[in-house]
Order: sequence, then structure tokens, then C-alpha cells
Amino acid sequence: MQIKNLTLVLLLLIFNFSVAQEKENLGTEVVNIVKPYSPTISDAFKVKETPLLNDSTNTEKKEVNYSIFSVPVASTFTPSKGKATALEKTKPIKLYDNYASFGIGNYANVLAEFYSNFEISRTDNFGLFLKHNSSQGGIDDIRLEDKFSDTKLEGNYSSRQKDMSYQINAGMEHQLYNWYGLNPLFDTATDELINSIDSKHSYFSGFAGGSFSMEDSNFKNIKANIRYLGDSFSSSEFHISVLPEFSFPVSDYTINVDVDIDYLNGSFDKDYAGTSSIKYSFLNTGISPSFDYITDDLSVTIGLSGYVSVDSENSDTDFYVYPKINASYRLLEEQVIVYGGLDGGLTQNTYYNLKEENPYVSPTLYMMPTSQQINGFAGVKGKLTNTLAYNLRTSYGKENDKSLFILNPSKGMNVGLEGYEYGNSFAVVYDDITTLSVFGELNLELSENFSLGINGTFNSYDTLNQAEAWNLPEMEASLFSNFNISEKFYGGVSIFYVGERKDLWSSSVVNTVIDLDGYVDANVHLGYRFNDQLSFFIKGSNLFGDDYQKWANYPVQGIQVLGGASYKFDW
Repeated sequence: MQIKNLTLVLLLLIFNFSVAQEKENLGTEVVNIVKPYSPTISDAFKVKETPLLNDSTNTEKKEVNYSIFSVPVASTFTPSKGKATALEKTKPIKLYDNYASFGIGNYANVLAEFYSNFEISRTDNFGLFLKHNSSQGGIDDIRLEDKFSDTKLEGNYSSRQKDMSYQINAGMEHQLYNWYGLNPLFDTATDELINSIDSKHSYFSGFAGGSFSMEDSNFKNIKANIRYLGDSFSSSEFHISVLPEFSFPVSDYTINVDVDIDYLNGSFDKDYAGTSSIKYSFLNTGISPSFDYITDDLSVTIGLSGYVSVDSENSDTDFYVYPKINASYRLLEEQVIVYGGLDGGLTQNTYYNLKEENPYVSPTLYMMPTSQQINGFAGVKGKLTNTLAYNLRTSYGKENDKSLFILNPSKGMNVGLEGYEYGNSFAVVYDDITTLSVFGELNLELSENFSLGINGTFNSYDTLNQAEAWNLPEMEASLFSNFNISEKFYGGVSIFYVGERKDLWSSSVVNTVIDLDGYVDANVHLGYRFNDQLSFFIKGSNLFGDDYQKWANYPVQGIQVLGGASYKFDW
């Protein structure tokens, strides 16, 4: 009851107070409270990673064990196969293991080649090569027979294993030449004399050799070759060459050791005077240690070569030592590379090498090695643009007993002389020669469809005993180009220039220096690809028609045109 009365009193008071407010006008007044804002930073506190639990009761977690009950669900969804975008590929060039080529031209020139390769296994191959080049002659104003032929047959067997590789090759060659280069004095000779001259000369040679190399070994490789040469005048020559190479990596350097073993034995039935036979036998043994230092821009090789040369026929032994220094430095990326060096060596002259250079030598030659005492050179090479490369070099060399070709003296116009005794063959003389040489070369390769190159060499000779550096030109130059006119047509051009040379023609009464004019020999070949296997070609040689003389009294054939076909195939 008391609570009810108290509640009623409170309600009456609240009502009276509200009525009083409504009746009494208190008025309005604006109060502005101004206080500057002073922000404060509360102290930071770190939230505890593991909060404390204030629960009065902590329950222990129960271990839950569960397993998956797998039920296979059948699905009829089949994803579609995606197609990868492939690059458009060019058709690969079909390579054939065999080819045959045949051509025929004026002067009854015949050119034939055949090559066949047999793949015995994945690593072993056997190859066979046959080449024939001949002419029935017909040079204007020549009174002697001038036909020639050259036939070669070679075979090779090669194997490339994981850690080693080797190659074996062998072959034979037959060559026929004529000493047709009579002096102009023979223009007045009788037909009886001319018909009595047997100018024919044949060479027979055979060789066997090979090479062997190993990977991950101090022994790098070895090359060996043995060759026999005989001719129609009972001459004979055996030449054996063995060249092992070793390499020893040491820290940042590589030490190389090259060995050179060269044995030569030969004989001629008689000397040019006809008084005695000629026999020669040389054993040259050399060793060339050197070390290489190579960085990104610098390459240096420093070493020396030592040789012992034993002349068995004359019971003479000589010792030689040569420097071996080569260096190149990339001065400006691929644009400028400077290089230089100083070296030398011993080269054995052989009947085979001399007749390869000049097939009109007489079978009465004296043999000895040539010692290049010093050959110093310096140059610069690089690329002027991405397609144009250059090379400039100057060199100075001194050679002892350098071989020079010179005409044999004429023994007159008598019937019954040997075919090479009418002053129409060449001898070899030896002299000490100093040579100063300057060489320059430019190569332009715009694309696979066109390339062009030009080079030239200027030589200055100083002889010790001979009056001239016989048959050595002071100037040589060449220009060559290969191009594809279209997918079917292709071709090439080569032009050679050889400067003036000097020779000596002598007889029992007179010695005359012969000035041989310089000459230009222009050659062009064009081809047409009928298909991947068959193509046709035409070749032109000495297109300027210059009847120049490469050797004294030996004019060459004039304009020569030869056409033929080549066929590639698989057995």
C-alpha cells in the first residue's frame, strides 16, 4: 500500500513540473565554449598471443578419430581434346648419300665425279670417291702434244664413338702431262725433229693414312700418312709423316705439345747432266711445346719449336730452333680485332709436292728441306657492318733454301734427247730469300643468296744468290662471288690476277731472262636445279681468251666452255 502511495506522489510532482516549464518562458542564450585541441597518443600495448583463460573449469580436448568412406561416382563427362598451335615449318632439305657428275666441253675437256657413302652403323661410315679430269689439247701454235689427264680414286672409313673417333683413308692417282713448252727458236725446227720428241710424262701415286683422337685425355690426336710416287722415268719416292698432339690443362693455362716426324726417301734414275743418279733421304724430327692463355678478349700462345734434320745420303745433321708466338686482342667487340705473331718452321720439299705445283718439272730434281727462320706478322680484322668483314695484314719472313722453279738449260735440237731436255722442263734451285708482304681482304655476305669477296697480296723479294726470285709474282689478287638467282638458278664468279714474273732460259751459248706478263683468268659457272636430285650446269674458264703463260713457254687453253649434269641419289 505504501509503495502505491509513493508512486502516485511521484507522478503528481513530475506533472506539476512539466506544466510549470510550459508556462514559464526561460528565453534563449548562445554559449560558445572555446578550448584548444591537444591530441595525445595513448600508450601502445601488445596483444598477448595466448590470452589467459579465466574459466573456472578447463575441459580436456578429446581425440577425434575419423575415416573417409570413398564411393566411386560414375561420370559421363568427356573433356574435348585441345589442339596445340604449331609453327609453320619449312620443308627440310633432303640429303642424299651419293652423287654423280659428268661434263664435256671444247678442247675435248671431260670432267667426271662420283661419290658414294655407305652407313654401316649409327657411328660408322664408308665412302668412295672417283674424279677424272682430262683434255685432248689443241692449243694454237703448239707443235708438240699438249693433252693431259688426271684420275683419282679414294676410299675412307670413319667411326665416331663416345670417347674416341678414327678415320682411315687410302687412294691412288694417275696423271699424264706433256712437256709441250718449246722455246720459240723451235718454230724453225724440222718436222723430223719435232716428231722424234716424246714429250709424254706419267705420274703414279698411292697413299694410305688416317687419324685417331680421344676425348677427356691428355692425348689429343694423331695423324699419319704414307705416300708412294713413281713416274715413267723410273723415279720413286716414299714419304711418311706422323703428327701426334698432346694437351695438358694446368690451372688457367693449357700446355700443348706437338710432335712432327717426317721421313723422306727417293731417287731419280739420272741427273739433268745424265752423268749419275740422284738419291735423297731425310729424317726430320721436331717437337713444339707451347701454352695457351685465353680470356674473353685476349688469346695468347707462346712456345718454341725444335727440329733435328738428318740427311743420310750426305751424312749431315742440322739443328733448328724457331719461335712460336701468336696473340689476338678484341679491341672493339667484333669490329676491331688486332693480332700478331712470330713463328717459323721446317718444311720438307718432296717430288710429289713440287710436281703438284708445277707438273712440268723434269725427273732430275735435288731435294732438301726449307727452313723458315722467321715469319713476323701483324694485322687487324673485324666487321665494318654485320655483313662486311675485313682483314689487313703485313708480314716479314726469311727463308733459307727456299725452292724456286727455273727452266732447265736447252741441250740443243738433236734427235734422240729425252723429252724434257729441250729447255722445255723445269728444275728446282734453292736460295735464301727475304719477303716483305702486305695482304688485304674484304668479304661481303648479304644473305644465303649472295656473297662477294676480294683480296690482294703485294710481295717484295730479296734473294741471296739468285739474280731473281724466279717465277714468284709480286702481285696477286682474286675476286669471287656465289649467288642464287632464284630457287632454281644459281651461279658463281671467280677472277684471278697474277702479276709479272721472271724466268731464265739458257743454252750452251746464251742466257736470257724471260719476262712473263701478268694475266687475268675469269671463270663463271651457272646451274639449274631441275628437281632435288637432278641439276644441270655450264662452266666457262679463261673467258677473256688470253693465251697467257703460267709457266714460261707454256700457253694455256683459250676460252673453255664445259656443260653437264649432276645427279644425287640413294642406293
